[in-house]
Amino acid sequence: MEEQNNKNLILAMVLSAAVMLVWFIFFPPPEPTAPAQTATTSPVAETVATAPAETTATQLQAEADPVPEAPRLTIDTPKLAGSLSLRGGRIDDLSLKTYREQLAPDSPTVRLLSPVGEDLAYYSVFGWLPGTGLESADVPDANTAWTSDAGATLSPGKPVTLRWDNGKGLTFQREIAVDEDFMFTVTDTVQNGSATAVALQPYGIVARHGLPKLQNIFVVHEGAIQRIDGKLAETDYKDVTELEVDTREGLPAEVTEATTDGWIGFTDHYWMTTLVPEQGKPFKSVLKYVPTAGIYQAEVRQPSVSVAPGASATSSIRFFAGAKEWATIRAYENRDGIPGFLDSIDWGWFYFLTKPIFAVLHWLHGLIGNMGVAIIALTFFLKFLVLPLAYKSYVSMARMKELQPEMEALKERAGDDRQKLQREMMQLYKDKKVNPAAGCLPILIQIPIFFSLYKVIFVTIELRHAPFFGWLRDLSAPDPSSLYNLFGLLPWDAPAAGTVLHLIFIGALPILLGITMWLQQKLNPAPTDPVQASIFAWMPWVFMFMLGGFASGLVIYWITNNTITFIQQYLIMWSHGKRPDIFDNIRSAKAAKAAAKAKAATPAAPAPKKGKK
Repeated sequence: MEEQNNKNLILAMVLSAAVMLVWFIFFPPPEPTAPAQTATTSPVAETVATAPAETTATQLQAEADPVPEAPRLTIDTPKLAGSLSLRGGRIDDLSLKTYREQLAPDSPTVRLLSPVGEDLAYYSVFGWLPGTGLESADVPDANTAWTSDAGATLSPGKPVTLRWDNGKGLTFQREIAVDEDFMFTVTDTVQNGSATAVALQPYGIVARHGLPKLQNIFVVHEGAIQRIDGKLAETDYKDVTELEVDTREGLPAEVTEATTDGWIGFTDHYWMTTLVPEQGKPFKSVLKYVPTAGIYQAEVRQPSVSVAPGASATSSIRFFAGAKEWATIRAYENRDGIPGFLDSIDWGWFYFLTKPIFAVLHWLHGLIGNMGVAIIALTFFLKFLVLPLAYKSYVSMARMKELQPEMEALKERAGDDRQKLQREMMQLYKDKKVNPAAGCLPILIQIPIFFSLYKVIFVTIELRHAPFFGWLRDLSAPDPSSLYNLFGLLPWDAPAAGTVLHLIFIGALPILLGITMWLQQKLNPAPTDPVQASIFAWMPWVFMFMLGGFASGLVIYWITNNTITFIQQYLIMWSHGKRPDIFDNIRSAKAAKAAAKAKAATPAAPAPKKGKK
């Protein structure tokens, strides 16, 4: 029976190790942030997403000719730098001033949008769909040559105005404004100077040429994102290519009718582009893929307007292009009336935990000024919230440790009779009013908190390149120190994060994590079974290597949590008359192991021979 139990325990530990391995595969440490786009010229023929042509149904036109060079207007804001092209009035050149590709101060700034002709072109276009009475050439599209005031610069409080006359009585004007953060407002106006009424439908497009470099990690969504009438939808790039072919579009496409609110665009790990139509009005949300050109496209088509002779019509659409900053996006939702915009940050399945956890973390960071210290303060706050439940658990664990001598005596009396041992142990628990399962409660509480904090640290941009102290300059990345060079004392570089050597030659934080887990474990009752005791003795060091490759911010949380738990449990045990001895379990485990070894070495007494009556 004892041998079978040991086999079952070993099997359970192997399965647990497999689960942890799968976890590490799905949630590996984040790689260094790669450039959003590169500036090399693509060797293939460039294509451009243009306005959908009016047929029996709208459909995308992908032109094989390169976009001609055109004059540009400068974009200059506190957070953005770039230009917009007068060819099509496109916003297609945008960099984020306050974010760099790498941690080094001389690293180039993150480039979000790039024009057609460069690798992985990424841009937005706006225009009108022609209705009854107009030919497609009579409305501006992605290749229209707009005019504007020479030398104009787009900046907060200083919009630019583009103009185009179709020569047939229609005059188009486009005003583009930008705020202090990442929101553009594109207002299109058409003046009908012809003798007949015209019907027009305004639209906005965000187009991506080719598949961008992805993190490919389960914990963060990368691809299309949209909100339609209160419902959030996330679509991976692969799923976009596998959309059913819309017979009206002739392309893999999904057209959704929105009646009240919504927005649509593309989201990366930390960056996002989103079209936001006028809320409270109906519109069509379109997601499509052009396989011949490799273009991923998100569209907003607003309701058609009829413009009588001598009259004018105006349509407005907002375009977000920038970093997914919590405070900024929250302000757009609350102040500027974009419902559900904060959900563009991937809060995950535990959103009911990740949202409030980050809100508290953000508040603490604003109060303290250091994100690492804010994580430590957050850990204290979370431990305070669960203290009543943890107190009961620690009291039960303290009483369990007090029962260790009686349990050892029961084991001696029961011998190999496992059923008798179990019955007497359960009776002992009942008499002493001890719940042996209560010790699992802190672990059960910590699991969703741990996962939620992992999500927060990995997904939110506020943790990206956030320093702590000393060598910890990026809390979203693993500890860069390493045993390989004795934490910088030896004259060679530590292995790169994510490599096998980095996982073997762990840093200072993972080692401190292992020590705190070991100290915490020594306050708990030692398993009576020597095999269990041996396996549990190795668990802190196994977790030390398993969690060593995680974000250093998460490891700081775990170290702080272990330290607080150790202090709480130590004080509670002391208050119940049991002065803790962290080496007591070591001595008990060694004694149990020696007893088991001696018992195994003692030859079994021969069975009595059956005699004849």
